[in-house]
Amino acid sequence: MKKLLILLLATTSFGSNLPATADTQQYDDQRSSLGLSDSEKAQFLSEMRRMLSSIQGIVAGIGDNNREMIIQSARYSGNRMARATPESVKAKLPQAFKDIGGPTHLMFEELVIRAETDDMTTLTQFTGVLLKQCQTCHALFKAN
Repeated sequence: MKKLLILLLATTSFGSNLPATADTQQYDDQRSSLGLSDSEKAQFLSEMRRMLSSIQGIVAGIGDNNREMIIQSARYSGNRMARATPESVKAKLPQAFKDIGGPTHLMFEELVIRAETDDMTTLTQFTGVLLKQCQTCHALFKAN
C-alpha cells in the first residue's frame, strides 16, 4: 500500500502547482467564479464531494486489488453524474469549464473499462492523470 501511495503521488505531481503560502499569508484567489446561486452552489459542491469519494474508492480498490470497488467507484462519477447536473447549472458553466469537466467524466467511464483488465500499476497511473484533470479544474474555477 505504501508503494501504491508513493506511485500515486508521483504520477499526480501532487503539490507541484500549489501556491507557496504559509497559513498566516493572505491568498489572492485568482480563480474564475462560476456564478452559481447559493442552492446551485450547494448542489454543485455536493457533486464535487461525490467525485472525491469516487477517487477515494478507486484508490482503495487499487490498494486492495478489488476491481469491483474500482468499477463501482469510477461509475459513480461518470457520465451519469454529468447528465444529472441541472440545466440551470449547465447554462452558467463557461466553455473552458466544460472542456475540462466533460473529458473528466469520460475518464471515469474509461476507468470502469480499464479496471476489468489493466494491471494495478496502470490503473494507478491513469488515476493520476484523472486527478490532474481535477487539479486543473480546481485551480481555474470556484463555485461562487
